[in-house]
Amino acid sequence: MNVVVIGGGPAGLYFSLLLKQHHPEDHIVVHERNEAGATYGWGVVFSDIALSFLQDADPAFFKKFTAHHQRCDHMEVIHRGVAVPLRGNHFSRTSRIDLLRVLQDACTEAGVEIRYGSRVNDPAELPEADLIVAADGINSEVRTRLAEHFQPSFEVRRNKFAWYGTHQLFHPVSLIFRETEYGVFIAHSYQYSDEHSTFLVEVDPDTWQRAGLDTATEEESRAFCEKVFADDLGGHALLGNRSNWFQASVVQNAHWSHGKVVLLGDALRSVHFSLGSGTRMAMQDAIALCDAVCSHRDDVPAAFRAFEDSRRDASAKFQDAARRSLDWYESVDRKMHLDPIAFAYDYMLRTGRVTHEDLRERDPEFITRVEAAGNAA
Repeated sequence: MNVVVIGGGPAGLYFSLLLKQHHPEDHIVVHERNEAGATYGWGVVFSDIALSFLQDADPAFFKKFTAHHQRCDHMEVIHRGVAVPLRGNHFSRTSRIDLLRVLQDACTEAGVEIRYGSRVNDPAELPEADLIVAADGINSEVRTRLAEHFQPSFEVRRNKFAWYGTHQLFHPVSLIFRETEYGVFIAHSYQYSDEHSTFLVEVDPDTWQRAGLDTATEEESRAFCEKVFADDLGGHALLGNRSNWFQASVVQNAHWSHGKVVLLGDALRSVHFSLGSGTRMAMQDAIALCDAVCSHRDDVPAAFRAFEDSRRDASAKFQDAARRSLDWYESVDRKMHLDPIAFAYDYMLRTGRVTHEDLRERDPEFITRVEAAGNAA
């Protein structure tokens, strides 16, 4: 097969690698608009569940992929300056640039051709392709061009976000809630290398405006957030990298494919980062698409139908969980009266996918504290 992948993010690269491993005779080209080595953002985080899928799909790649990951077996919810540990939540973290480097190297070694600085946004320019994978991100140009066929929908959520990094090392995945004179500020933070942590700041639009961040420059916003979280940062600065404020957008598509074009990754469906599952979903989708293509080598439309049938239900469930999580964060000001234990308990139950008994199995000590305080649901 002659396969063209538009977009060199985790979804597009991982699909290319898997398909090339299964069918070395296929000619696979990845078009990546950025130059080699260019990436934006800081770290990415995987749960142990996410990693198990990758290990099952390709043990050799999994070993390379996780070689330099930072691991922890718990997370912390920090409310009123009190850190509540939540055991039994296993996470593995790495830098986004290292994630892409490992995928790029594996693809090149397998024989996938990656063309950097190559911007393709019209499948009509690729008449020689038997199959085209549009993995060009949440603002997919391919999806926009073929919108009448994919029928995408977009839900822009209300809270504001800014991505930062820091040299302060947050070993456990840490969720920090700080009350200020303007309102509540939230930080999603985790160590992803020996020297850096991701530090994602979240704030509701009213607080954001009251604090003057609606008119602040990128540098002024960074300095303001650094002051809000000064106690947590321990004297370390926040580091910027295109750290402009943005709002989360939930993307769905009524149809996942059209003709010989199929959507993948954030171009197909976004999962909010409050669940830490976006990259996981993208790479699971890549596994499913590869399986479908391998099972229907002579019938691309049948491969696309098999892919959608295998993944649409999981996609819908994750997006529903993401909405519940977003709802919780967007109304967190109504939770701030809770004591730290009750607050952490409420957080863990926010999506409806984790029960009281699930928490008892994961962290008996935490549930003992919840029940002793009379906070159990």
